Amino acid sequence: MCGRFVITSPPEALRRLFGYAEQPNMPPRHNIAPTQPVPVVIVENGERHFHLMRWGFIPAWVKDPRKFALLINARCETVQEKPAFKNAIRRRRCLIPADGYYEWQVSGSRKRPYFIHRRDGGPFGLAALAETWVGPNGEELDTVAIVTAAASVDLAGLHPRVPVTIAPGDFDRWLDCRADDAEAAMALLTGPEAGEFAWHEVSTRVNHVANDDAQLILPITAEQRAAEEPKPVTKASLRKPEDDGQGSLF
Repeated sequence: MCGRFVITSPPEALRRLFGYAEQPNMPPRHNIAPTQPVPVVIVENGERHFHLMRWGFIPAWVKDPRKFALLINARCETVQEKPAFKNAIRRRRCLIPADGYYEWQVSGSRKRPYFIHRRDGGPFGLAALAETWVGPNGEELDTVAIVTAAASVDLAGLHPRVPVTIAPGDFDRWLDCRADDAEAAMALLTGPEAGEFAWHEVSTRVNHVANDDAQLILPITAEQRAAEEPKPVTKASLRKPEDDGQGSLF
């Protein structure tokens, strides 16, 4: 599963790593959510290019996107058979630059968020699939989904699924769709090796999409965690306040 991710590396560092021609001036993003525009690297006419696409895949055959389920992830085990993805895995493989992502784990009475990142702190490429949806009036919408795989033993403690990351040495192999065939690329669809990624608990502020700042990825302190725990319900908190007879609008 991958439902939120982070891009914090400088634009020029990402451009060098992914080798696209454009020079986008991207601000850091600390809480990217589905339906938002995300940076995508895709090969066109033999060259890598940078595009912004909507995170939420819409197959070309969909008549009305409002009635279609939001597809933010594609399971690697079934991606070649699923009608939504079977053409994209052969013809429209792409990469999404990232510096980390979030996952939630049940702890006590609530889910606690964790920030997951490469142990060496570097950016990485998420395996993704793209599709351009064309509406009845000729409108076009570029959309994308992130490919997921079974988690390694260490990451499985947080969630059984993880986004697939493609090593820089395999970028060409993943992005090359000239053969209209997915067999060579399918071998790359595995979760990270055990120990490749590290993680730490963060504040539940990340739960709210409107929050997008560097504090979100910092390890949570004991004081913050205590403040975020649900307050126990007591008889005093349930007791209605006495009416002073004056009434109030507030």
